[in-house]
Amino acid sequence: VCTLAALPDGTLAPIAPQRAHVETLFAGLSAQGFRVLGIASRAIDAPHISRADEQAMTFRGFLVFFDPAKPGIAETIAELRQLGISLKIITGDNRAVAAAVGQQVGIDTAGPNILTGTELRQLSNEALRTRVGDVAIFAEIEPNQKERIIIALRQAGNVVGYLGDGINDASALHAADVGISVDSAVDVAKEAAQIVLLKHDLAVLAQGVREGRKTFANTLKYVFVTTSANFGNMFSMAGISLFLPFLPLLPKQILLTNFLTDFPAMAIATDSVDRELIEQPRRWNIGFIRNFMLIFGLISSLFDYLTFGTLLFVYRAGVDEFRSGWFVESVMTELLIMLVIRTRKAFF
Repeated sequence: VCTLAALPDGTLAPIAPQRAHVETLFAGLSAQGFRVLGIASRAIDAPHISRADEQAMTFRGFLVFFDPAKPGIAETIAELRQLGISLKIITGDNRAVAAAVGQQVGIDTAGPNILTGTELRQLSNEALRTRVGDVAIFAEIEPNQKERIIIALRQAGNVVGYLGDGINDASALHAADVGISVDSAVDVAKEAAQIVLLKHDLAVLAQGVREGRKTFANTLKYVFVTTSANFGNMFSMAGISLFLPFLPLLPKQILLTNFLTDFPAMAIATDSVDRELIEQPRRWNIGFIRNFMLIFGLISSLFDYLTFGTLLFVYRAGVDEFRSGWFVESVMTELLIMLVIRTRKAFF
């Protein structure tokens, strides 16, 4: 493209002898995290310019831009890492600039941890899926490659959140499990995202992760209480009905039981959560919920049958006394389960 170079004294000289110096200067600026734009010129006496005219130009120098990382970003990334979140940089900047930025914010920039768009293009989907977890920085990435990276991360078993604000980020935002943008982003990016940040600060993400995990943990508590208690009551009702000539509980007593237990269960939404449940990511596991329901439901049912035996054979309870006794025991048992599942530590 360029055949001449403008020297500091204003004279022009062939570019070939200056090429090594120019490339060294470019590499040095890039390694410091500067974004470098080359400037060249050519005088053309024509009303229109075509791509063919972009040759035999004179290299004039560099425009150097520096976009410093926000103060505290390294600490925020370290905080997210402590929460079990691995951050990766996907950028169109060259390898040297990306490595410098990664080093500034505390991301490992060792050679194997950086993958360029050219190298990515040579990898099959299976090879990318195998390697993508070990790569910390994707540099010189083309817009259409962002979506491929996100898909590979998901196929590798990761839950992926993608933060972007440009038109080129729209497909990656769609491909991610959680698309995140900012209020100053282009409309296409905001429409593709599930979350729009009103504050341009990664610390908001750390706070959001904590609140999300707290909500998830408390949701599981409610599910555990409801499924185990209802399963236990159903099992007890079905079993004892085979031997009693009357209904063990009246319909209005069942409704009242649900009311008395669900009302305090509403407080679970604002319950505190063990620290270890917030520091590590968790996933929805229907198998674990089923096993919990079976185990605690049967334990609850065991207390029910002990109550039945005590009422029938010790106190010789009549119909009303039996119903009242089981009603009280059923409510107390479910409240006890609620106390037990609040924490993995001793609930007392």
